[in-house]
Amino acid sequence: MKLLTTLAVTLLTATQGCSALRGRPHTLLSSGPEPRALLQDIVTWDNHSLLIHGERTYIFSGEIHPFRLPVPSLWSDVLEKIKALGLNTISVYIDWALLEGKPGEFRSEGVFDYAAFFEVAKQVGLYVIARPGPYINAEVSGGGFPGWLQRVKGHLRTTDEDYLHATNNYASHINSIIAKYQITNGGPVILYQPENEYSGAIGVEPFPQPEYMQYVEGQARQAGIVVPFISNDAYAGGHNAPGTGVGEVDIYGHDGYPLGFDCANPSTWPAGALPTSWYKTHMNQSASTPYSIPEFQGGSFDPWGGWGFEQCLQLVNHEQVRVFYKNNYAAGVTIFNLYMIFGGTNWGNLGHAGGYTSYDYAAAIKEDRTVAREKYSELKLEAQFMKASPGFLVATPGLSNETGLYSPDTSVTVTPVTGPNGSFFVVRHTDYQSTASTSYTLMLSTSSGQLTVPQLGGKLTLGRRDSKIHVSDYPLGKYSLLYSTAEIFTWQKYENKTVLVVYGGADELHELAIKTAAAPPKVEGEGVTTKAMNGSVIAQWKTTPKRRILQVGDLYVHILDRNSAYNYWVPELAGSSPLIVNGGYLVRSASVSSNTLDIRGDFNSSTSLEIIGVPNGVSKLTLNGASAVYTSDIQGSWLTAIAYNKPKACLPNLSKLEWKSVDSLPEVKSTYDDSAWPNADHTTTNNTFVEPFQTDVSLYGSDYGFHAGVLLFRGHFTATGEEKSLALTTQGGSAFASSVYLNSTFIGSWTGIDAATNKSDTYTLPSLTKGKNYVFTILVDNMGLDENWVVGVDQMKLPRGILHYNLTSTSGTSTPIKWKITGNLGGESYVDKSRGPLNEGGLFHERQGLHLPSAPASALASSNSSSPYAGLASPGVAFYTATLPLHLPSEKFDIPLSFVFSNSTTASSPSDSGAYRAWLYVNGWQFGRYVSNVGPQKEFPVPEGILNHDGDNWIGVAVWALEEGGAKVPGLDLRAGVPVLTAREKVSVVKGSDWEKREGAY
Repeated sequence: MKLLTTLAVTLLTATQGCSALRGRPHTLLSSGPEPRALLQDIVTWDNHSLLIHGERTYIFSGEIHPFRLPVPSLWSDVLEKIKALGLNTISVYIDWALLEGKPGEFRSEGVFDYAAFFEVAKQVGLYVIARPGPYINAEVSGGGFPGWLQRVKGHLRTTDEDYLHATNNYASHINSIIAKYQITNGGPVILYQPENEYSGAIGVEPFPQPEYMQYVEGQARQAGIVVPFISNDAYAGGHNAPGTGVGEVDIYGHDGYPLGFDCANPSTWPAGALPTSWYKTHMNQSASTPYSIPEFQGGSFDPWGGWGFEQCLQLVNHEQVRVFYKNNYAAGVTIFNLYMIFGGTNWGNLGHAGGYTSYDYAAAIKEDRTVAREKYSELKLEAQFMKASPGFLVATPGLSNETGLYSPDTSVTVTPVTGPNGSFFVVRHTDYQSTASTSYTLMLSTSSGQLTVPQLGGKLTLGRRDSKIHVSDYPLGKYSLLYSTAEIFTWQKYENKTVLVVYGGADELHELAIKTAAAPPKVEGEGVTTKAMNGSVIAQWKTTPKRRILQVGDLYVHILDRNSAYNYWVPELAGSSPLIVNGGYLVRSASVSSNTLDIRGDFNSSTSLEIIGVPNGVSKLTLNGASAVYTSDIQGSWLTAIAYNKPKACLPNLSKLEWKSVDSLPEVKSTYDDSAWPNADHTTTNNTFVEPFQTDVSLYGSDYGFHAGVLLFRGHFTATGEEKSLALTTQGGSAFASSVYLNSTFIGSWTGIDAATNKSDTYTLPSLTKGKNYVFTILVDNMGLDENWVVGVDQMKLPRGILHYNLTSTSGTSTPIKWKITGNLGGESYVDKSRGPLNEGGLFHERQGLHLPSAPASALASSNSSSPYAGLASPGVAFYTATLPLHLPSEKFDIPLSFVFSNSTTASSPSDSGAYRAWLYVNGWQFGRYVSNVGPQKEFPVPEGILNHDGDNWIGVAVWALEEGGAKVPGLDLRAGVPVLTAREKVSVVKGSDWEKREGAY
C-alpha cells in the first residue's frame, strides 16, 4: 500500500493531462483451470481458516522485502527474529524494476536472487506469501514498475495490449521461480497474490477490469502456480472476491491502515478509526473463505520533511499493537499479515519520490535489525497466544460494537469469539481513544453456568489504550481453564507436566479458574488467594514484578506481569513440545542432538536463562554451540548464566581519514566535450500522462532510458545577443532540486522543499555576445518515480526532467536550443549488474564508476581541502572518497553501524552550511541520500556485509552545493549501536563489481 485510498483519489482527480480510457483490443492468455478449481490438496481452506497438509493453521505473517536488505547472509538473521516472535509466515513483495531494468533482460541473481531467499525461508521454517505484482506500490520507485514503462503507450494496469505484452517476460520468469518454491514442490510458498490493491481507478469503466485480473492470474497459472490466489483489496470493497466472476481470486482479503500516517501528532488517535464492522462486511462479501487481512498497519511511512521514524513509532507503538491487532482477532481474522515487520533501507535510488533513504517504517524490527522496541515484545505475546490457541480457528465472532452484553460496565466493550474448543472475549475501551483506567466485571456463560467474574471479589482493570483477551473453557491438554482474566502467553504439555504462562499489566487484579478434581493447589510465592468452588480451583492475585507459580496437580501456572512476560521465548523443538525459555535479548532456536540441548540466542547484557520443558534423556547443554553449566530447580527447569563482556568498538574518526576528491561537475568547464552524450531529439512521446509535451523535443529522462538519480542536460544555442532570461520548469518528484549554469557561470538553483514535485523559475541572464555559442548545463535530481495506485491516471509516468523552457529575448522571440541528456552510464544497458539498474545516477563520478572500490588514484586529487568537511567554496558538485579501515569482533558480535550527518536537516532549522545534498556510498553501494534543508533523515544505518567489519572499506560522499558560497558537511561521523553477542550466521561481505575503466564513459 501505503497511501490512503481517499487521499490518493483526491490528489489524482485534480491532476492535469489525464485522458479517459477507451476500449483497446487485447489478447488474453489462456487462464488455465477455473479460478476456484483446486489444483493441489496441500493448501486448502474453508470458511474458518487455511489448512496445510490437512491441519488448521493460523497464518500470522510479517512483510519483509529482501531487496531492502541487500546482504543475503543477513536474510536468515531477520527471518529467525520473525520466527522467534511466533509468526509462521512472511509476505514478500517482488520489485519488477530491479529485475528487468532493461526490457527483455530479466536478472534474479546476487542480492536479487529470490530462489536463494526462498531457500533461506524454507531453512528457517517460515511459509511465504508471494506478491510479485506486476504492480506492488510498496513505496518503491514507480510502485515496482520499471521506468521504461513510461514509454509504453497503453495505460498501465489495464487490458491495453502493449502494457500486457510488457509484463510477459517478467511474469514468466518470476512466476517460474515462485512455482519451483511452492509447498507442492517442497518449498515454502503457500499463497500467491496476483496484482496489488487493484481497488481504485479514474476513467476506467467498468472497474475493476475482470479481464485484466484474469490475464495476470493466467500468467501465474501458465508458469505452474497451483497454490491458492489471495487478494489484497485496499479496503473492504469486495473487488475480485470469490463469486464475482472472471478474475476472481480463491481467497478474498482486504488491507487496513486505520491509524493513518500522521506522525506529526503521534499521541492522537483519530476518532472513529477503529474498525468494528469488518467481520460483518466479510460475511457479506466472502463468507466461504477465511477472514483475511493481507496487509495491516505494522508501522508508518514518513515523507521528505517528515518527523522521523522514531516519532512515527510513538503513533504505531505497543499500544497500537494491543488495541488494533486484538480488534482484528475479535473480527475473526485467521490470515493476518503485518506491513511491515522489518522495513530495511531504500538504498540505491529504489524508493519512490515520497520517501527518503530509510524505510524503517517504525516496524517491530528496526532498520538496523535490532529487536529492542517494545512493540516487538508485545507482538510476541500475541503471536505466541494465537499459536497456542487452535480453538480460535473454529470460533465465531459475535457483536463487536455493543456494550452491556458481557459486562455491566458500559465504559468497556466486550466482543465474544465463541467456539467448541474455547471462547475468547476481547475487551477494549468503548471509547477506544481513552487514556483513562477503567474498572469492570465480566458476565460469562461457561460450562459451569453463568458466572460473574471475578468470583472472589474486586474488579478488573483496563488501562490506557489497552485491550485484553479473556478466555473461557480453554483446553490445556487434560486440564481446562474455566476462565482466565489474565492473558495467556503460551501453554505447553511436557512428559511429566503442563506449563501455562499468564500475565497482566502492572498492579492489575486477575483471576482464573481451573476445572479439576486434583489435590489442593500449591503456590510458590506470595499474594495468590485460592479457593475450591463448584469443581474448580479459583486463584486471584494482584500483578507484581515478582513471579508466582500456582501448581494444581501437574499443571504449573506461571503468573507474571507483562514486562516479565516480554522476557519469555518459545523456541520450537523437533519431535517434542516447544521449550519455554525465560531470559535473554533473543532466543533464536533450540535443537537436540543425542543427549545435548543447544540454545541459539543473542545477548546484549549478562543474564540468566531458565529453560522449561527439557525432554527426558537430555543431560547436556550448549549455548551457541559452546558447552554450558546448568543447575536444576524444584520444577525440573534448567538454570544457566550468560556472561556478556561488552567489546570495544573502536571506530575511526572520519574527519581524520585521507580523503581524495574529484570535481563531479566538469560539464560546466569550457573544455568539456559532450559529443558522446545522447541527443535529446525525440519529437514524440508515448508518455500518456503528459501528451503532448510542451517542448520541441522530449526532455523526459525515461524517454531516453534514464530512470534514477540525477539527470543532466546540456542545451547548446547560438546567441542573438538579445537573450535576457531562461524560463524553466523542472520536475524531479518530492523534495527535488535543480541547478542551472550558463557555460561556467552559475545562474541559480531550486533548493527544494518537501511538497514541491516541480518548479517553474525564470533565470536572468548576463549579456550575451551575438553569434557566440553558449551552453546551458542543467541538473535535475530525480527522487524516484511516482507510484501508480490509481488505475487510469498513469501517475508513474509523471516524467522527470525538463517540462518547459523558453530562452526569451528583449524582442520577445525565443532562441532555439539543441539538447543533450544523460543519466546513469548506459541507461537501461546499465554497467554495474551486481548492484542493479537503480544504484547509479548521472553525476560524473557515477558515470566514471569512481564510487566503486579500487578507483584509480590518478583520477582523484588529494589535498588539505579535499574532504567533505572542507566542502566547496562555490556552487557545484564534488565527490570525496577515502579508505575506512574497520577491525570489529564480528565473529561473535553483531554491531550496528550508522553514518550520521550532524548538522540540522529540518526546514524550520536550516543547515549551518549552505543548502546541499549528499550521497553516501559504501563499497560502491549508494546507502544514503541526505538533503540538508529538507530532512528529516540524518542517520544512515549500513549493514555489515555492505560494510566490511574486518578490513578496508571504500567510502564516498558526493556533495551538491546549491547556493552561492558553496557548502560543506559540518559533521559526518560513524557511530556504533549496542554490540550484541550473537548466534546469527556468519556475515559474508557482498561482492559487488570493482572499478574498471568503463568503455565509452564521458
